[in-house]
Amino acid sequence: MFRTGPAVAEAEWQLRLEVGDDGVATLVLDRPEKLNAWSWEASRQLARLAPRIRFDERIRVLVVRGTGRAFCAGVDLGLPEDRITGRSAAERARNFAEGLRWVHEQFRAFAALPQPIIAAVHGYCLGFGFELALMCDLRVASADAVFALPEAQIGMAVDAGGEMRLARDAGSGWAKLLALTGRRIDAATAARIGVVQEVTPPEELLPTAYALAAEIAANAPLAVQAIKRSVDAFADRGLTEAMNQAALFAATTFISEDAPLGYAAKAERRAAEFEGK
Repeated sequence: MFRTGPAVAEAEWQLRLEVGDDGVATLVLDRPEKLNAWSWEASRQLARLAPRIRFDERIRVLVVRGTGRAFCAGVDLGLPEDRITGRSAAERARNFAEGLRWVHEQFRAFAALPQPIIAAVHGYCLGFGFELALMCDLRVASADAVFALPEAQIGMAVDAGGEMRLARDAGSGWAKLLALTGRRIDAATAARIGVVQEVTPPEELLPTAYALAAEIAANAPLAVQAIKRSVDAFADRGLTEAMNQAALFAATTFISEDAPLGYAAKAERRAAEFEGK
C-alpha cells in the first residue's frame, strides 16, 4: 500500500530546509552519493516541508539547490519502496496512478507556493530533476549543467508534468523534441530556448542565485506574490486537467513489458529493444 508519511527520521531526510535572516530560504537536495536521485520518500518529505515554507513569514524567496556533483540526476530506479504491487496488472496500474496523483498534488502545492522559487542548477538535471527545476519560477544554471527528459529511452511516460511545463516555457516543438528523443542539452541551449534565465561559471552559480533571490526579497512581498499568482494563473491554465491524464498514461507504461526491458538496459548501459507491448 502506498505510504504518505515519511519513513525515516527528519534528521535523515534527503531534503533539508535552511531559513536565513534575509528573507531567503534554501531547500537543499542532500543525497550526493546518489546524485540527489528522487524517490517516493523524497516526495513525502516535500509534502511535509511545503506547508512550512508557505506559512513561514520569514521566507520571501526560496532557492532550491543540490549537494555534490548534481542538482538531481532523476528518479532512483533501484529503491525497494518504488515497487508498486497489486494482485493484477490492472490493480498495479491503479495503485501506481493513485500514488502518482498524490505525488502530483504535492508537486502542485510546491510549485504554487506564494514565494518565488529559484532553482540553482549544476551538473546533471535529468528526468525528474529537470521536472523539479521546471516547477520553479526561475532557473539559474552553471555552465556545466546538463538537462534531459530521458523517460522514453526506458519505456516510461514523463510522469511529473515536465513535458507540459517545458512546452509552456520553450514551446511544444522543443518539448516534443527533448521528450521524444531523450536528448541532452547544455546550459547554453537551455537558456536559448527560454528554460534557463541565466548561465554562470560554476563558481558563480550560488552567488548569482542568491543575489537574484535577495533582489526579489527586497521588493514588497504582497506585490511579488500577487505577480507570481497572476502569471501562473495565465501560464498554467489547463495544467491540472493534463496532469490527470498524465497519471493514467504513466500507469499504462508502468505495467508495460517495455518498461522492465528499458530499466534493465539502462542498468546494463546498453540500448533497449522495445516491442511496444
